[in-house]
Amino acid sequence: MSVFLAILLGLAMGAVFGVALEKSRVFEPGVIVGQMQLRNFLMLKMFLTAVATSLVAVAALHGFGLVALHPKPTMYLADVSGGGLLGVGVTLAGACPGTVAAQIGAGYRDAWFTLLGGLAGAVAFTYAEPVLRPVLLTGPGAMTLDLLVGIPFWQLALGLAALLAVVLMILEYRRPWRGEAGAAADGLLPEPLPRPVPAGGLAARRTV
Repeated sequence: MSVFLAILLGLAMGAVFGVALEKSRVFEPGVIVGQMQLRNFLMLKMFLTAVATSLVAVAALHGFGLVALHPKPTMYLADVSGGGLLGVGVTLAGACPGTVAAQIGAGYRDAWFTLLGGLAGAVAFTYAEPVLRPVLLTGPGAMTLDLLVGIPFWQLALGLAALLAVVLMILEYRRPWRGEAGAAADGLLPEPLPRPVPAGGLAARRTV
């Protein structure tokens, strides 16, 4: 695939992802903070659905030999500290690197500060990486669950996808998405209220 086609494919996939993110309302700060406080589970449902769908797609592609897996190396301290720091930042800002662009597009002005903070953090890490590498960026190398348990990847992926589907059905049964998204979740405007009739209006009309 040429670089031009790769860029076009990336833009198309990004557009689809952005539309799905906006329509699901997962990008909204209130939904993100609500998920971190275990008050709203729209974000968890969306992400688990994406994981289950990806597992099925990758299992099919890998099972037929169309793609090869290239897992990233495992770095325990970096994964735990980086994940914790990201979680704190997402909770405080009500945004993550994947939702801040959607927030900017939707008109959230404070999302610009989140974006600038993320860029500043990336630049700071670039300068700090030589010092942090001996401490954080070390580990046992690439570790995948299929190798640890001795099960072919496609079988393990389909099994996990089925398990996630069950979890999603239970979540939806206990916390229906319409109840968490609000009354206007379908995007339809509420029925207009009847116009009030002034006091004495009907009597005045009858006497004329």
